[in-house]
Amino acid sequence: MTSCTPVKTTCPYCGVGCGVEATRLPDGAIRIAGDANHPANLGKLCVKGSALGDTLDLDNRLLYPQVRVDGVLQRASWDAALDQVAGGLRAIIAEHGPDAVALYVSGQLLTEDYYVANKFMKGYVGSANIDTNSRLCMSSAVAGHKRAFGEDIVPGCYEDLELADMVVLVGSNTAWCHPILFQRITRLKESRPHMKLVVIDPRRTATCELADLHLPVKPGTDVWLFNGLLCYLAKEGVIAGDFVTRHSSGLDEALAAAHVDCGDPLQVAAICKIDPQALLAFYQAFAATRKVVTAFSQGVNQSSSGTDKVNSIINCHLATGRIGQPGMGPFSLTGQPNAMGGREVGGLANMLAAHLDLDKPAHREAVQTFWDAPRIADKPGLKAVDLFHAIEAGKVKAVWIIATNPLVSMPDAEQVRRALAQCELVVVSDISTRSDTNVHADVLLPALGWGEKDGTVTNSERRISRQRAFLPAPGEARADWDVLCDVARRMGFGGFDFAAPQAIFDEHARLSAFRNEGTTKRLFNLSNLLALSAAQYDALAPQQWPQGQARLFGDGRFAHVDGRARFIPTATRAPRNMPDEDYPLVLNTGRVRDQWHTMTRTGKAAKLSGHIAEAFIDIHPQDALLYSVREGELARISSAWGAMVARVVHGGGIARGQVFVPIHWSDANASDARVGAVVNPVVDPISGEPEFKHTPVRIEQFRVHWHAFVLSRTPLNLDGVAHWTRIQGEQFLRYELAGRHRIEDLGAWARAQLGVTDDNADWLDYADASAGVYRAVHLDEGRIAQCVYVSPRPDLPSRSWLAGLFAHAQLDAADRAGVLLGQPIGKGMDAGPTVCSCFGVGRNTICAAIQAQKLTTTAQVTACVKAGGNCGSCVPEIRQLLAEARSAA
Repeated sequence: MTSCTPVKTTCPYCGVGCGVEATRLPDGAIRIAGDANHPANLGKLCVKGSALGDTLDLDNRLLYPQVRVDGVLQRASWDAALDQVAGGLRAIIAEHGPDAVALYVSGQLLTEDYYVANKFMKGYVGSANIDTNSRLCMSSAVAGHKRAFGEDIVPGCYEDLELADMVVLVGSNTAWCHPILFQRITRLKESRPHMKLVVIDPRRTATCELADLHLPVKPGTDVWLFNGLLCYLAKEGVIAGDFVTRHSSGLDEALAAAHVDCGDPLQVAAICKIDPQALLAFYQAFAATRKVVTAFSQGVNQSSSGTDKVNSIINCHLATGRIGQPGMGPFSLTGQPNAMGGREVGGLANMLAAHLDLDKPAHREAVQTFWDAPRIADKPGLKAVDLFHAIEAGKVKAVWIIATNPLVSMPDAEQVRRALAQCELVVVSDISTRSDTNVHADVLLPALGWGEKDGTVTNSERRISRQRAFLPAPGEARADWDVLCDVARRMGFGGFDFAAPQAIFDEHARLSAFRNEGTTKRLFNLSNLLALSAAQYDALAPQQWPQGQARLFGDGRFAHVDGRARFIPTATRAPRNMPDEDYPLVLNTGRVRDQWHTMTRTGKAAKLSGHIAEAFIDIHPQDALLYSVREGELARISSAWGAMVARVVHGGGIARGQVFVPIHWSDANASDARVGAVVNPVVDPISGEPEFKHTPVRIEQFRVHWHAFVLSRTPLNLDGVAHWTRIQGEQFLRYELAGRHRIEDLGAWARAQLGVTDDNADWLDYADASAGVYRAVHLDEGRIAQCVYVSPRPDLPSRSWLAGLFAHAQLDAADRAGVLLGQPIGKGMDAGPTVCSCFGVGRNTICAAIQAQKLTTTAQVTACVKAGGNCGSCVPEIRQLLAEARSAA
């Protein structure tokens, strides 16, 4: 790439699929901007996308293959590593059969990687034991689509969110998890205030700040809610009789199932634990509004009844004929950048490539013939949770894990640890040395990361976009497809002589068109993209399939053989594990605004760590009082499967009887904050998706004798510290610490922790032995190198103010006094906790501006202090601060 020439690529985070322009500057820095011509985002980027340039350094990058020798991972050549992989797989297959090996892959893969992995396993190894971490987030939507439509189809597009007169967001904190889509909704509300926004979520999230109506349903009761809506629509005569008669089947059965316990809105409101008037307002608005989009995400999918939840939503749209037309329809918001692309190539263990069905002999024969494969998988493989249980049971003896971190992301994560610890062969392909899963690898393979790899992804609206390389491959890292092909060839398999991703995409497109007629006709068809040259592939513009169609099913014809959609009877059922005397609270999990998955990428960006720096347990204040835990202090939550420790907060959005914990923290950045270890492993019987939103837990104090934090330019060894969290700062690392035993000599302890052994070091400290308070700063030629603060209480000095001192070349006398006092002296105010990560604007700065300038709108705040002026993710919080100011006034 020519220096300073922008490269158009696609963001590697959520399923929105935003276009990005990356420019390599002469000094080596990477400038990131939104692609104004990409239809998904029209130039906008959220704070995570904007910070991509801060995540591309080679710190903690896996740069060369490693193999385990005598229990220790040692550097190896690619030939030695891949010979061990190929030889190990071949030997296990020869002795135990093809189902004794498995691949566990990821929505972080490009479509070309995904395609090769599925061809390798299903067509050449001959087993469907390939599943993906997308099983954990969108497999219920896949199953719901296939039952209702006959094919895994998202019928609408992003434009529908702007054309709708009513948007219903179900189980989706869209403001934080799909922020660019939420900003499109926000702009719509501003231009058309009569448009209604309804949020259905057990928590009051940032998304609710824009809502006309929030229904805080009891976790697990979504089917009751939408079955009740279906009954209401029938009672009020809103059923689209002509559409239902001509284009669907099964309404009577679905209504009969719904009427069993959902015919009375008052009863539904009681079961869902919501205000009856609010429920009726939602039902009435849905019935009266033709242009309705119901967008749903993990709060619906991640459930033991997730597939039925999806179908209960789709049933309401089919009953009213609100599908396939502008501004209406059910809309699955996927979580990962290529969850949709993985579905296109059969990435799940119960699918074949090109939307063909593994359980249909004609479909299997078609794929085997096209691939000229020696065999084809003839039964579904093991889904994610079952896969790791089979590994622990010794039935699966080899697993290759690619671009995912199951020790953090899987439910009952300690079971995954046990499984991998005893697995005969564990191969891991990753970009990071700090993945928790790497600890169990027998062979560790360095992969290309975002900015280095080349291929395609497909977003939530079926839009294929290119990810393009603009950085050279670091060290010995290789593309995942290339490594898979190399192993396949070493195992004696033909059909893996791809020279470039363009050749793989061409085969993928040709398979989508192969025998795509008659009983094997699918809507997924890339026939317009056949035989692209290398130059055409490189220049491929973002486009939806099939053949650029924005919406599907508008003609009333669906993908079932008879062309009719199916209403699915969705019987109500409670989550499998319910609260009891031992575990009285319900755990819900999810994302935070500025982090992604297990933070191997976002954790590198200092600007993404300021908003929420630590794992937390959000609990209602009355429950905190009942269980003797306090805000700001540490607590342990535990279930029948495991436990974790985090800091208690009162976010203001959680109902009594529930707790919320984010998913991102791992053993790489915290001592004991993996919430996956706590989550129950119950799955939906159809989709196999785990129940991340409903695990019975208890909470108790995590008693410590002292709290501390350290800011340090150099990494620390924290062996022996009871609780710690590591946070990336700007030119420093921040550590939050807590200990369970008294420290007799705080000064000696601090010097030892910070590695300051020179008695002549420039070390300033203050100690109050009777109060257990200690503060110290270590200077290097007048510049702050480290500082440490210890107290028996968690209310320590402001980290944001101290963080700013690391940008100073020298500390002046006031700063030296301030660091020992624990607050700035006569040099302006502390900015406070970060609200706007894009511009680094703190809470105190915003509040001061609101008070001094008498600001009343978010636009005025943005004009004054810039907060909210880029991605808009912080706008809900700014609204809260404005509301608090009005209340105080």
